[in-house]
Formats: sequence, structure tokens, C-alpha cells
Amino acid sequence: MSQSTSSEPGASTTQDLIAAGYRPIRDVASITGVNPVTLRAWERRYGLIVPHRTAKGHRLYSPEQVQTIQAVLGWLNRGVSVGQVKGLLRADQPLPAEQASQWQDKRDRLCDAIHALDERQLDERFNAELALYPVQILCQHLLLPLLVTLEARWPQLPGAVTERLFLHSWLRSKLGARVYHDNRQHQGQPLMLINLCQAPMSPQLWLCAWLIGTAGCPVDAFDGPMPVNELPLAIGRRRPRAVLLFCEADSNTSAQSTLQHWLGDHGVPCVLIGIEDQQEAEQLVARAPASADVAVVADPLAALQNLADRHLLE
Repeated sequence: MSQSTSSEPGASTTQDLIAAGYRPIRDVASITGVNPVTLRAWERRYGLIVPHRTAKGHRLYSPEQVQTIQAVLGWLNRGVSVGQVKGLLRADQPLPAEQASQWQDKRDRLCDAIHALDERQLDERFNAELALYPVQILCQHLLLPLLVTLEARWPQLPGAVTERLFLHSWLRSKLGARVYHDNRQHQGQPLMLINLCQAPMSPQLWLCAWLIGTAGCPVDAFDGPMPVNELPLAIGRRRPRAVLLFCEADSNTSAQSTLQHWLGDHGVPCVLIGIEDQQEAEQLVARAPASADVAVVADPLAALQNLADRHLLE
């Protein structure tokens, strides 16, 4: 494992460094999935990966530093906070026992802001984590567990409807702005995301849209129930590379029947998100037409992996 700081490449020119495999920050972000803002924060706050600077101040990362970034991601995926990673890289130590409680503390801080209905506080606390962690890490360890915790807590507490509305509104506003910005940067056919729930502002849809946009793919988000007979019209006009459908797990017969109408042969891959029960997922796939390209997954992270495995993000 290389050290977090690279050896000085001496008086080599930028062209020499590029020829030796050094990469600019935009290329490193594309390779690793860690955006430039986060890479700069790791460098500035923790001295985690300090790239070579050209005469004009541009960052160039060595091949060894790119490998180090991948190692950092490995630790973050295991729940380690970014502040601990530098020491772990140097000593090759085992996973710290307190890593789970650190993420719990971060979730508790967001819960406090949500309970207070304090948008500014929620925004500031989320932005502080966003500057340090890649999007997938935040979804895995912060946002998805936070949603599970709140949905379990809300039925037992007064003000649940208001808190849920506050959080869902904030998520759609916050992530929707990022998706809009990402869409301006991306080219090619979009992924079409449709909320099948009766209530708008699906947090699963907006988390998935954010993940997909960060992965470099444009997104069409329909955050509300579209009539199923109008889906072919939407597909014909937008020609998406795939359709992603978002639902709440519900085992009643009418809900199952409605889902089966959506899981037809639409001429493009179709992914249903929100079914955690494996048996129910298998039944939905089994009932789909033989010609339909259908998958059923539990959450946005599983959807992103499914899309990546099928090369639908490229």
C-alpha cells in the first residue's frame, strides 16, 4: 500500500507526468466515483491523498494514489469514518469497533434537525457529511438507515405526518436540484424513474436519481403515479435505456395486480424498486411476460448495482 502522500516527482513536466500515468482530478473522479469536491476535502482536512501540483496549480494523481483512493473507499464501505482512514492505511489495522456508533451519531444529528423541522440545520449537517463522503457511502450508512429508523419511530410519536412531509420535501428539493444540475452535464438516453405510490415525493426515487446522476447517466423523474396506459407513450417519446418503478412493499391482492400491469414487455428493461421480500420479488418476476426484461430489487443501492451489472449506466 502506498503512503497517502506521494513522493515528489521532481522537475518532471506535466507531459512527463501524464505519460507516467498521472491523472487530473476529473479523470480520478470518473475512475473512482469520488467527486472532485470530496477529493479536495480529503486533501485539505485530513492530508489523506495529496496530489502533485503543476506549475499552474492543477492536481495530478499518481497511479499509486488512485489505488489508495480505492482502498479508502473500501474502508468507508465498511462503515469507517473518513477521519480514521489515514491511520488505518498506514498500519493496516482491523476495522475499529466504534465505527457503527459513529454513523449512528451522524444519523442522530440529522434526526434532531428533522424533529425540530429546522431546514437550515438539516442542510448544514448533511452538507458537512456530503463534503467528506461519496454518494453511495452516504446512502448506505446515513440516509437509507435514517429512513428506516424514522419510519419505525414515527407511528409512535406525535407530529409524524408533519416530520415525514418536512423530510420528504427537503429530500426532493435537495436531491432534485443536484439531479437537475447533473442532467445538464450528461448526454445520451435517460433512465426513466416513475413513482407508483399515491403520495408524491418518494425518497427512494430521489435517492436513486441522485445515485444515477452521480454515476454519469441522465435521469427523467416522474414523481407521481402515471396512468399505466400512458407508459408506452412516455417510452416512445423519451426512448429511455430502462424504466425504474418505485413502490412501497404491499402484499395485498389489488397492489399485486396493479404491479403486474406495470411489469409488462415495454421494449426496454424494467426494474421495480421497493420489494424487500425475496419470495414476493420472485413471484412478480415469474408472473411477468416471458418476453419482458424485468428485475425486482429492494432499494436504490441494489438498483444501482443491477443497472451497473447490465451496463445500463454507460
